Amino acid sequence: MHAQIVLFDGFDPLDVVAPYEVLYAGGTASGGAVTVELVSAEGPRDVVSGTGGLVLRTTAALDPARAGLVLVPGASGRVGQPGEVPDHDAGAEARPGEWQQDEFIPVLLGRTLTTGLPALLAAAKDNPEVTLTAVCGGSLVLAMAGLLTDRHVTTHHMGLDMLDATGVHAVRARVVDDGDIVTGAGVTSGLDLGLYLLEREIGPQIAHAVEELFAYERRGTVWRPEGPVPAGL
Repeated sequence: MHAQIVLFDGFDPLDVVAPYEVLYAGGTASGGAVTVELVSAEGPRDVVSGTGGLVLRTTAALDPARAGLVLVPGASGRVGQPGEVPDHDAGAEARPGEWQQDEFIPVLLGRTLTTGLPALLAAAKDNPEVTLTAVCGGSLVLAMAGLLTDRHVTTHHMGLDMLDATGVHAVRARVVDDGDIVTGAGVTSGLDLGLYLLEREIGPQIAHAVEELFAYERRGTVWRPEGPVPAGL
């Protein structure tokens, strides 16, 4: 299984590094059954995160034809308060590396729509051998691109209402598995998402071995759209 983790300007480093390390360790524990790389819509380049200017380098362009996982992280920046107006235009054309630190998170997420990323993600979604995954605000990137309509998805709790507004069934859970769409909630849920993907795609013994290595146990029940609907709670 190959995992492509997508970077864009202003990404949240923990959304990237947590699942990257889990999946990389899963590859080691499984004798190479899992590989993982950092990609962008533009190809190899230095990508500046939204946290203190931390830079990670992508090694390839996102390849929607490649089987496996495509993982979209969220952004790191200003949360903002109700009624506050973003400093920069989310609709402005995005040029790689040309943006300012400390922007509003919705602006950073919205700016991905002005790049080549939405078309690549749409092609990946149409590939039956690809599972789209996201952590935190990465779900909003997919939703704003029109790729999650009528699907069950989670994101950071502060973004659940925005998901609902895009025609998505927002679920308040740490990890949501809707078949070829698997999403994680807030930033640390990247650990849980990575471990669940290892269990689902490779096997529980590999996932358990990585849990032991990281001294971290996956939290919560993975929500799936199946079984009886709870009543009276």
